[in-house]
Amino acid sequence: MASPVTDIPAASSADAAIHFARKLSLETDCWDVHESLKSGSPDFVLLDVRGPAAFAKGHVPGALNLPHGKITERRMMEWPEGTLFVVCCAGPHCNGADRAALRLARIGRPVKLMIGGITGWIDEGFALDSGS
Repeated sequence: MASPVTDIPAASSADAAIHFARKLSLETDCWDVHESLKSGSPDFVLLDVRGPAAFAKGHVPGALNLPHGKITERRMMEWPEGTLFVVCCAGPHCNGADRAALRLARIGRPVKLMIGGITGWIDEGFALDSGS
């Protein structure tokens, strides 16, 4: 008798490879962002898309505050075409980063979501900066 795990058969290895490669092209995690920022020359711009008050209480060091509702084609012209943006919000309970990623994608900007957001950052044991 099949368990709830095996009731639906696993995908083929080829299908799994395509799925996970695709997923990783859209997401990054807190550890990888931390390691990249620690290098001193990250190859992306980290956008904290929460409101200014939440950002001021604590944010990832090096993040820029740009609430998702303020992401416009004109505003994003501050960065060269092809700049990769990594977006984060409060955490898994928040869809602000998804909204920001959608806005960026719709204006033709490369984007990845930092899974876990600020909650994930703290869970990894990383410190937050406060202030603006």
